[in-house]
Amino acid sequence: MTKGYKMPEGFLWGGASAAHQMEGGWQEGGKGLSIADVMRAGAKDVPRIEDDKVLDGEVYPNHWGVQFYSHYKEDIKLFAEMGFKCFRLSIAWTRIFPNGDEAVPNEAGLAFYDDVFATCKQYGIEPIVTLAHFEMPLKLVKEYGGFRNRQVVDFFVKFAETCFRRYHNQVKYWMTFNEINNQTSWRDAHPMLQNSGVIFKEGENKEEVMFQAAHLEFVASAQAVQIAHAIDPTLQVGDMIAMSPIYPLTAKPKDVMMAERAMRYRYYFGDVQALGEYPQWLLNYWDQKGYQIDVTEADRAILKAGAVDYIGFSYYNSGAVEYKDDNPDMVYDEPNSQVPNPYVPRSDWGWQIDPVGLRYAMNWMQARWNKPMFIVENGFGAYDKLEDDGSIHDDYRIKYLSDHIAEMEKAVVIDGCNLIGYTPWSAIDIVSASTGEMKKRYGLIFVDANDEGQGSFERRRKDSFYWYQKVIKSNGAEL
Repeated sequence: MTKGYKMPEGFLWGGASAAHQMEGGWQEGGKGLSIADVMRAGAKDVPRIEDDKVLDGEVYPNHWGVQFYSHYKEDIKLFAEMGFKCFRLSIAWTRIFPNGDEAVPNEAGLAFYDDVFATCKQYGIEPIVTLAHFEMPLKLVKEYGGFRNRQVVDFFVKFAETCFRRYHNQVKYWMTFNEINNQTSWRDAHPMLQNSGVIFKEGENKEEVMFQAAHLEFVASAQAVQIAHAIDPTLQVGDMIAMSPIYPLTAKPKDVMMAERAMRYRYYFGDVQALGEYPQWLLNYWDQKGYQIDVTEADRAILKAGAVDYIGFSYYNSGAVEYKDDNPDMVYDEPNSQVPNPYVPRSDWGWQIDPVGLRYAMNWMQARWNKPMFIVENGFGAYDKLEDDGSIHDDYRIKYLSDHIAEMEKAVVIDGCNLIGYTPWSAIDIVSASTGEMKKRYGLIFVDANDEGQGSFERRRKDSFYWYQKVIKSNGAEL
């Protein structure tokens, strides 16, 4: 253990997860089909395929996750043993509204989360809840077109209000849409389906569709914020941004300007949700492109009145860009515009490892949005080996987390950033969202299951479990 900075009193240490990656029980308790339920297994260099229904003979890892649906009491007890002050999870939309457009919610789904939250509270753990975490009801995609359609705004708002009314005495911290800004990678259809339930049509302008879908998500989020505050003024509702700061590759002025343009394109989502209005550069961009984005005056008023209370964000890595002569207008094309950063190492899955980037990102967001922040994902996907004696020695994960927490603490204690808490990804091994693998493990707790869902699903404490236990006990003073 090395010395760190002690965090402020009441700082929320915990861990993170998502329903579709951990719960399993995909047909239990009246649950309907979500987009995650029709995503096949992939691998590091094999993209996941989304079907329009569950096909015989295909492997859908989200169907079993790590069986949290039947193990949640055991898992939450382990989280409490680690010392968790909070646990970030999501509510599976299709457990509450199986198809997304029902008039009445599914009581069995509501009751499941009643007990999950009650179990958390039993151990003094604060639930941190995401409403939409890559698990939109499949029917809303196939029959309504996802967030192309204003009707889906109403369906989401009804889902959100149902959850706020049911759980506001158990859950204080909420987030609306997970990693909403991943849609800047709109050239890849995968994040569009995950985030907004959009499937592109032949010949349409994909970027224009992305802007329109994102706008309706902003409206849905802002309406949810207002409803939450009306139900219970103590509720805190945040956005959730995938924060991966983009550096200029060199100090050349054009590289610096290219990085500035990349940052504003990738993080305009935070501008709208935190500040309640569109930045002028983006309105100019739409005019220059001839885009006809349906933004009404009523929408603008909703956005302004429904700004989020805090910034939830994930941080895994940073990126870099350089100016190129064949791109004189400095158009940011994600991920094609990014170049390798020679000053940082990479993980087995090619993710750049940059702890200082977390401190930089926190300072950037504090200056730009001036809201409390919450690190709700930060972690290291790696191959873990189960030793003959049942131990898992994951020193690489401990180093990654320790290095990042050290920079987080500097941002708070030295730089004055306002941070609510820290929930590394993930509390327990889960199915990887990007690849559908189990062998790409992130957890502090090992789950005995392979990529095909075979295994005992027995839980085991990794070395990182015991290390993090000490970090929490010392409130960050011992890393």
